[in-house]
Amino acid sequence: MAQNPERRAALVNAAIEVLAREGARGLTFRAVDAEAGVPKGTASNYFANRDHLFDQVGKRIHERMGPDPAVLEDSVRRPQNLALAIEYMQALFGRITHDRSGYLALHELRLEAVRRPELRTTLTRPISENLERDIGFHLDSGLPGDRSTVVMLYLAMSGLIVEHLTLPGVLEAVDIDALIADLVTRAVATPDA
Repeated sequence: MAQNPERRAALVNAAIEVLAREGARGLTFRAVDAEAGVPKGTASNYFANRDHLFDQVGKRIHERMGPDPAVLEDSVRRPQNLALAIEYMQALFGRITHDRSGYLALHELRLEAVRRPELRTTLTRPISENLERDIGFHLDSGLPGDRSTVVMLYLAMSGLIVEHLTLPGVLEAVDIDALIADLVTRAVATPDA
């Protein structure tokens, strides 16, 4: 059966919404069909099984949440300093919180990966590659800090984003942009010799 790439993309995006809202247990072909507004049975024509759907969702989430290549290209011409590092992290926070469903779906996938070793493998590869790419970009561009700095920022930003998306009231009184600026400043600070 010939498959329509636009419909496949719509089904994967619908699956992300279902996963974010209902969790892994709620991610059924029927739920995806309903979310996408397509006839029953459509998703099962595009995906061999739920594992295949999980795999496609994981790949699509990373595409959706990635930085705009034009913005990155423009930023490498600017001074690679603390202010730019702060701007990168604030933009990351904005991008991820703008796609709340994508990030929540990613965390649902991570939780499901605890029970599905093949999904763990599927998720580990792109996340590890993204982290290595971020480290390389940071070091190659001359931004302040080292490999450890980027890993610390990755972990700190991950925690901040999860907190903000799942329990926004906890940080309700916090100026997130100022917090990110302080976090980056402290992460790139060199210890006194």
